Amino acid sequence: MSQSSSPVSPSYKCLDTARRPRAFLFPIFKPTHTSNIFFKMGNELSRAKAFALGSWIINFSTQTYGMVIKPNMKDIADANHFAFSPNPYFIAAFFSGQTILHVYWMKSLFQIPSESVEEAKGYGSINEFGGGAESEEKMEEKQAIRTTLDYVPIFAVGNLCIAGWLFFWLNNSFSFSQAVVTVNTLIQLYATYMLPPLYPTSHPLLRATHLVVKTFAGIGVLDFIDNGGVALRLKAPPSAILQYLTFILFPIATASSAPIFGSCLVYDLLAMFVGQRFGGSDLSATNGMKGWGMKLGWTALVSAGLVAVKAFRGSRL
Repeated sequence: MSQSSSPVSPSYKCLDTARRPRAFLFPIFKPTHTSNIFFKMGNELSRAKAFALGSWIINFSTQTYGMVIKPNMKDIADANHFAFSPNPYFIAAFFSGQTILHVYWMKSLFQIPSESVEEAKGYGSINEFGGGAESEEKMEEKQAIRTTLDYVPIFAVGNLCIAGWLFFWLNNSFSFSQAVVTVNTLIQLYATYMLPPLYPTSHPLLRATHLVVKTFAGIGVLDFIDNGGVALRLKAPPSAILQYLTFILFPIATASSAPIFGSCLVYDLLAMFVGQRFGGSDLSATNGMKGWGMKLGWTALVSAGLVAVKAFRGSRL
């Protein structure tokens, strides 16, 4: 998921064809595409603001409703605690931090000048700008704006998917909730893969977008696994095949990912470790859960070590 981490001089990165980011996101949203939905609907920046804020308000309102209604989302989680169920307080803590991050990112989106969007039209990545007479700072700004606007549709769809997930979750329709959470997880992972790389000189807006995309994908992985375990009624400990897949795939994913996303995967493992080792918030752990939980804890430790090594070596976020 992450790009290669060998150092590249910023003054030559526009010519670094081996590290050229792929055309970002779905072709219909590519700025030079004639069917770009934002251009069809009017001012691109105004529509991006409306989509981002509107979808976020829907999701935030839905999640708040899910916390206060009875039975609430935690009650449903406690009643359906299976092999990959995390401790619900880990989910609440992540949601709180993610909310602050989303508000900061949307504030940055609303602060983009409309003239800057006009200047950034047609540029898919900094590697397409070329050397020219333009300052590197200006090219970095264009890349940040273009990447952020390209991500808005996926951000909006993700928010709506999570809002839909809660509706099905509260109604114990776990197959339907799995369907929408799968859509969100896949598109967020795709967005993570398609992000242009970060450099020491990268614009703050691009850094914020990286944080939003990678944390959204990170918690999406936990949503996918947790809901999948509930939908399949997988009791702890799960089958040997699922255990080995967990022990192998999580470390591989963290080793091949940037530190931000890798850290989110470690957080996912820790949430499941606590949920299995000690049971849910109102549950006692069985012996099977405790043993399985300890294995998750060791997997989290190994994965955390891999993230630490990558961070120490200066891997891009």
